[in-house]
Amino acid sequence: MSMFKFNAIKSALCIVGCLSGALAQAEAVDLSRLDGDLTPLGSIRAGNEAGTIPEWTGGMAAGAAEIESNGFYHTPFADEQPLYVITAQNYQQYSDVLSEGQIARFKSYADFTMPVYQSHRSTAFPQAYYDKTRENQGVVSLANDGATLVDYEYGIPFAFPDKPMEVMWNHLTRFRGGSIDREFATATVASNGTTGVVSYHQWLAWREVFTDLPPGDDRLFNTMVHVLEPARYSGLVTLVQDSMDTSSNPRAAWQYNPGQRRVRRAPTLSYDTSARYSSGIVTSDGVDGFGGAPDRYDWTLVGKQELLIGYNAYDLADKTVAYDELLTPKYLNPEMTRYELHRVWVVEAQLKEGRRHMYQTRRFYIDEDSWQIMVSDIYDGRNTLWRLYESHAMQMHDIDTPVTAIEVTHDLLSGQYATNFMINESKTRAVFGKPASVSDYTTTKLRQAGR
Repeated sequence: MSMFKFNAIKSALCIVGCLSGALAQAEAVDLSRLDGDLTPLGSIRAGNEAGTIPEWTGGMAAGAAEIESNGFYHTPFADEQPLYVITAQNYQQYSDVLSEGQIARFKSYADFTMPVYQSHRSTAFPQAYYDKTRENQGVVSLANDGATLVDYEYGIPFAFPDKPMEVMWNHLTRFRGGSIDREFATATVASNGTTGVVSYHQWLAWREVFTDLPPGDDRLFNTMVHVLEPARYSGLVTLVQDSMDTSSNPRAAWQYNPGQRRVRRAPTLSYDTSARYSSGIVTSDGVDGFGGAPDRYDWTLVGKQELLIGYNAYDLADKTVAYDELLTPKYLNPEMTRYELHRVWVVEAQLKEGRRHMYQTRRFYIDEDSWQIMVSDIYDGRNTLWRLYESHAMQMHDIDTPVTAIEVTHDLLSGQYATNFMINESKTRAVFGKPASVSDYTTTKLRQAGR
């Protein structure tokens, strides 16, 4: 553990301030805390002693800023200026609120800057999600060494986590609108600035919106992704199903290839296989910070700390900004980023002896309010820091849903990076919350979508 920086003061803050009342889910839990010192999803309601993290008072209210018909959410914080800017010359002053990967980025890129703004705890969810989270406590449990979620429907399963996989399942199950019908783009950016952009149409549905889910069906979500551009990839469609029992029912995937006009099982879209069109920078289980089966790692709950993370990142989803303006060489255009200080859970994954994965160690930083992985430091087989993952989040205040404005995986050794979930050049507005049918996510629908 000596290779990692962890602030002992913040570790103590975790133990005293947030883990002191955390009990195993099989034990009784004090639900009154979700109306008291904790928020409805289990984060610390109070701000920090320094006043640099505010109290959570319910999150961002509807109507916080204009929303255009094409889905462009204007920022509610347009008049704010950075409190300070971190550079390669002064980052040591802020090392206690930076991850090892974030520090390495300053060491790698002498001109990189990180503008830091006033923190706003803008995350909010629908009341039904808060209510279901309360019902889950002491009912939902884990099995198979944390690989299986038991007796879960929706909501946050563990508002009082004291095990690493409880935190990770909170991330995997967090509310993202119930279902999504949208267009988005990914990009790979070479160290010289050469960019490859691929656009998609995605349909995605979590278990709570399926109207005909058979009894005992353990699916967590289905997603179908259709490549739109460039033309050489157009028509390829991928269908993925993730379950709540990753031990006996691991991720299943199929692909329709328009050239062959055939649907094939795609058994390799998991673990450390390359996410499509990411040039190997993103692993299949690295999309959204982490997804899929956890069985190749030993997991440790380190605690909590304060960290600078991409928050209220409306400028990164600005639909008046073209991708070539956003995707500058080596890193995103810093003028469009916004970092804020927030509390995060820290979970570490160490590759099990005898198991295979290109990543030996992964350290995840999960936002306490949204349960979203915001940062991940990623180490190769020699435990050399290799990659940095960052999610930049924004609140869709009209539907009480936090989403990823963009996620970025930096290869700190090659100077390349890959992005996901970009919507800047999309002319349509995403649709959230539509009911779904099991028949919407079949190989027949997969073939039809590719035609």
